[in-house]
Amino acid sequence: MTIQAEASGTVTLRDHVIPVGLYIDGAWQPTAETFPVVNPATGKEIARVADGTAGDALRALDAAAGAQAAWRAVPPRQRASLFHQAHRLLIERAAAITETMTLESGKPLAESRAEFQLSADFFLWYTEQIAHLHGTYADGSNGGYRIVTTHQPVGPSLLITPWNFPLLMIARKAGAALAAGCTTVVKSAKETPLTCSLFVEVLHDAGFPPGAVNLVHTTTSAAVSAAVMADRRLRKVSFTGSTGVGATLLGQAAPGIVNASMELGGDGPFVVLADADLDLAAEQAVICKFRNAGQACVAANRIIVQEAVADAFTTKFLAATGRLRVGDGFDPGVSVGPIISRPQLDNVRQLVDAFGRAGARLLAGGSPQPGDGYFFEPTVFEVSQVDPELCNTELFAPIATIYRAGTAAEAIEFANDTRYGLAAYLFTRDLSRAIALSEQLDFGMVGINRGIMADPAAAFGGVKASGLGREGGHDAIYEFLEPKYLAISVDEKAALAS
Repeated sequence: MTIQAEASGTVTLRDHVIPVGLYIDGAWQPTAETFPVVNPATGKEIARVADGTAGDALRALDAAAGAQAAWRAVPPRQRASLFHQAHRLLIERAAAITETMTLESGKPLAESRAEFQLSADFFLWYTEQIAHLHGTYADGSNGGYRIVTTHQPVGPSLLITPWNFPLLMIARKAGAALAAGCTTVVKSAKETPLTCSLFVEVLHDAGFPPGAVNLVHTTTSAAVSAAVMADRRLRKVSFTGSTGVGATLLGQAAPGIVNASMELGGDGPFVVLADADLDLAAEQAVICKFRNAGQACVAANRIIVQEAVADAFTTKFLAATGRLRVGDGFDPGVSVGPIISRPQLDNVRQLVDAFGRAGARLLAGGSPQPGDGYFFEPTVFEVSQVDPELCNTELFAPIATIYRAGTAAEAIEFANDTRYGLAAYLFTRDLSRAIALSEQLDFGMVGINRGIMADPAAAFGGVKASGLGREGGHDAIYEFLEPKYLAISVDEKAALAS
């Protein structure tokens, strides 16, 4: 399956040729050191990828800074034409990208295909927005001049992507930044660099100019990010990952007042009220919890069910969970893939032990599956004694926890009792109640009677410790634009006199 080609700097996986170097200033470049990419379904190495250093990252920033003026000046229609060409190539290469995503992330092929489609839709959304970025025109408050507000690109941007959605995150971030006229340095996740490489190769083949997009793979993420963040030419950082790392990056952004967007951790409450459609709620809870083996920031972290329907919901949820099939993502019928790595698998074991010590009742699963892959059974706990620490822990694992609440008010109070504020979910048949309660949920996004809500036209992001800024919708490109105010003197009398 794996053929390493040192001379060309590529690897061949399932007949797909993938570049394994760094991409800097329009060219793929090797490095002295490499690191392995492991298929979590088998525990075996599938490729070796260039291991970039802080020096490599600064060379990438050199390229981005050098190309910024020219990329900013590309007319909107011309820039949109490049995006259209890239979108066409992206669609043509769907098989290579989705299969590579499954190989290095472990997610089932059906999930990889769904992620691919959503990523392509985001990229197309940005394509269509490029020629529709508008400013404003108004009279000065006391007359005599005009207020013109326009927008200009922030400048060279560092985009740091996670491993759990390796295509969606780079498409969403790079698409918005490049559409706004910003050049970019992308730092991939070391677990899933190959998917990022295929996306950047699409941009290269579509004709994006050298320096507009640069890609650095590395095993020394902290050193690489710190070096780029300390450079005054960097004007923007967009990061998706843990709240702890996000806080570190915000600290590094402070001295240079670097514009920052942060999509951080989540503790998503999934609230099921007594009047909910329980079949729908159970079906959506399984999707929201176990998609990508629970490794998603918007996953249902705490399932909070009103007491009157808790038994009925739990029965339906357990039945739906029992129908899930764990295995290699290429096997037909598999709905839950592996945990991303052995250390992460160990974390899942420790979480299960912690819930056991806290008195939670195990209803399903609870054990890793034997073999070389990093598989863990879909696990369900019923929690009657609330542990403050566990209730504020982002599980990021195939572990569902079910809590009971006596009233809707108690459910909402418990849902809000967290430092996070990314996504929440609310199930009720009463539309008025849904609107009233969703307004009380202190989260950036609320899914009403649905467990999946990512959409190119929607503003994705959270509040509190879950982040700053939005990705998607009309907000996304403006995250990479700065408003500029022009005060223009107007002498109306002189104009008429002449």
